[in-house]
Amino acid sequence: MPRAFRLLPLLGLIVACSADSKTGGTPSLDDDLAPLLQAANVAPLPPLNMPSAEMFALGQALMFDKELGGNRDMSCATCHHPLESTTDHRTLSLGQGAAGRGPTRGGGGVDIPRHAPDVFNRGYPAWGTMFWDARVGGSVQQGFTTPAGAQTPPGLSSVLAAQALFPITSRDEMRGAPGQNELADLADTNFTGIWDGIMTRLRAIPKYDTLFTAAYGLSVHGATIAHVANAIAAFEIKAWTRVNTPFDEYLAGNKDALTDQEKRGAILFYGTANCAKCHGGPLFTDQKFHNIAIPQFGPGTNGPGVDHGRENVTGTPSERYAFRTPPLRNVTLTAPYMHNGAYATLRAAVKHYVNVQQALAGYDVTQLPAALQATVRSTPQDVTDILATLDQFVATPLTINDADVDDIVAFLGALTDPAAADLSNEVPASVPSWLPID
Repeated sequence: MPRAFRLLPLLGLIVACSADSKTGGTPSLDDDLAPLLQAANVAPLPPLNMPSAEMFALGQALMFDKELGGNRDMSCATCHHPLESTTDHRTLSLGQGAAGRGPTRGGGGVDIPRHAPDVFNRGYPAWGTMFWDARVGGSVQQGFTTPAGAQTPPGLSSVLAAQALFPITSRDEMRGAPGQNELADLADTNFTGIWDGIMTRLRAIPKYDTLFTAAYGLSVHGATIAHVANAIAAFEIKAWTRVNTPFDEYLAGNKDALTDQEKRGAILFYGTANCAKCHGGPLFTDQKFHNIAIPQFGPGTNGPGVDHGRENVTGTPSERYAFRTPPLRNVTLTAPYMHNGAYATLRAAVKHYVNVQQALAGYDVTQLPAALQATVRSTPQDVTDILATLDQFVATPLTINDADVDDIVAFLGALTDPAAADLSNEVPASVPSWLPID
């Protein structure tokens, strides 16, 4: 039976849980799943108010325009591309000096210590932090905490907009090295100067005046970097909000929206495997930080192959190797997985949780690109160091088997909106600077 993908009122869940078994589906599975969903307070995401077409057009141009990159060789979309499901499908992203996008990006370039996260559904007000280590956080009402501190510009529309300010200031990601361009010649702490330099570039391109005026009723000459960030966030929200999944259809009352295997996976997810302890709520993330014994490798942020994660932001030793829980909507489209792309497949990522200590000690390096395999920190001391701050919730092995893992993976597949599979319409034909598009 073809699935209809649409959001219906949450009342449908109540109906689905109380209806006679003759309405369809497998009664025992539905009956077992219903109390788990009720206890977890599971609900679909509500619709969002979408930005105007004019704001979308400006944000799309800025998202894809390499004018925002110091050497004009990278855009925001280089690592978060529609044709790569809003990420880049690389284990670790490749920054300045490389060419192309996605898994085929190469030709040198700076290795980035972390995997580029997807950008699906980041426009919901429930989002309070951005980046794997949550170095950007807050809200319009409470203000924003960012690496720029007091230089953080006023007028930001969301934490997603605040996030957009920082890849363009990163030397390795987009800005470049001293001597390469006027933005890179500025001190790393001079955030205002870097942002003003980007505005100077945009003001020299006539098309941006047209786009800013249409979106804001304000000339680019009167705009600030906050207007740029807000427009990029507006594009991401309108282009990449994808929440009409089979699971949402099931919550709305259609018992046939999930297969029996997906229902078994949901029962495990909310029950025995208790995945929902961290991946709970409509966004499927608690937005908290956990050390789940992911192997360390790559260039690192704290020396070769070492990334202390949240501790780098807070200075709290107990948060070493802890990273923010990623969301799971559309997760089947966004491989590889974990903060550093340690697992190439979703099944391997789920299997890790069955026994995290064993998974760390016996990590198969061959699933990594060849250049990264030799960088894995795998000595007994490395393993001991990582496990020293292990989240105790994952310390006890799960009592699930391989068939259960397959069922959980099947359920995660039911969290994918079919409309998220083809985002080719979000790529513009050109950008105002006329620089090439990845």
